[in-house]
Amino acid sequence: MYLRLPVHSSLNRYKNRLLIFLISIAFIAVGLVILLISYLNGNKLFLGFNAEPKAYQLENAFPNLKFNSPVEFVHAYDGTNRIFVLEQEGVIKVFDNNPAVKIATTYMDIRDKVDDLGEMGLLGIAFDPDFKENGYFYVNYNRRNPLETIVARFRANSYTDAKVSPASEVILMRFSQPYDNHNGGKVAFGLDGYLYISTGDGGAWGDQHNYAQNRSSVLGKILRIDVHKTEKGNYGIPADNPYAGNTEGFREEIYAYGLRNPWRFSFDSKTGQMWVGDVGQNEFEEIDIVTKGGNYGWRLKEASRCYNPRNDCDPSKALIDPIHQYPRSEGVSVTGGYVYHGKRIPALQGKYLFADYAKGNIWAMSFDGMTKTGLELLSSDGGSVSSFGVDANEEIYILDHYSGKIKRLIAAK
Repeated sequence: MYLRLPVHSSLNRYKNRLLIFLISIAFIAVGLVILLISYLNGNKLFLGFNAEPKAYQLENAFPNLKFNSPVEFVHAYDGTNRIFVLEQEGVIKVFDNNPAVKIATTYMDIRDKVDDLGEMGLLGIAFDPDFKENGYFYVNYNRRNPLETIVARFRANSYTDAKVSPASEVILMRFSQPYDNHNGGKVAFGLDGYLYISTGDGGAWGDQHNYAQNRSSVLGKILRIDVHKTEKGNYGIPADNPYAGNTEGFREEIYAYGLRNPWRFSFDSKTGQMWVGDVGQNEFEEIDIVTKGGNYGWRLKEASRCYNPRNDCDPSKALIDPIHQYPRSEGVSVTGGYVYHGKRIPALQGKYLFADYAKGNIWAMSFDGMTKTGLELLSSDGGSVSSFGVDANEEIYILDHYSGKIKRLIAAK
């Protein structure tokens, strides 16, 4: 004998169990969505639960200004307190270095010369050390049909000019690009007065043509030229370049090689030491201290690990390892920065600041000569950090490519 429940009681119990089951599934689904969003956002949703409070925050340095895909921030060493920002599409904006500034005006517009699809565009600018006297500045940009990189000089009639004519262009270098990514693009003057140029390996993946190790190619390199000589047309070769006067067919412009995509580099204003952020392939991002004639490994190595071939890639131990590398769990596209010599944040004095474009992480690295001695995560809220910049007082600024904002670090409140 057994107890038989009424039919309606059985149905109610079934409905209750079904409701509990559906609610449980809903909670699981919400949890999975939260985890997915957190992963895509660099796990920032949970930073408050498992991370120590950061000592720094980011603020909008020029709250009234917004730029279209900014990629470079420089000043002209001309005593005018002006800042120049490159917009990837081909526009140079200028404004007074004042947080209350209301407008940035167009200094030069070369959009009709530039192709800015993907990683292409107006990528670099450097003012001549004698800009105040000669009005010269140099830019690096890409164009299509044919696909190539252009390094060109423009001239302001006076260093105080508010606008420069694109008709003043003189092309110094032009070289073909096999693909439209990995263009490098930075140009900057070293303390030696020579112009340095970063070039990527030509693009696609894995450096299929082995350009970075081929010293007969300018791709995958740091180049160094003398813009005040003319034996190469509109530039010359510094006498102490590693391959100056060689008879092996190596490019005389090469200063260092074996780089994949050295998107941003800088010089320590006190020591002249050259710092490069080289974007990785599959596993690592790297920071290199670049010296004359150095081979930084790509495609034989990605950071300190063999890439092609996978084993025994450096039998002579001639390849130079990075001063720092980080795995893809911490970021996927390094943006090189600057050694800080400003006064606003004393705790960062003498440290190298860099970031990751995809994760928004900003770090400060302590070092002694060529050796890393410490690393601090300053912020995870950098956004898509395309570049750093310094003003005449050597204060550091951070460019957010997606939002168009220029940010700076401040002490946390």
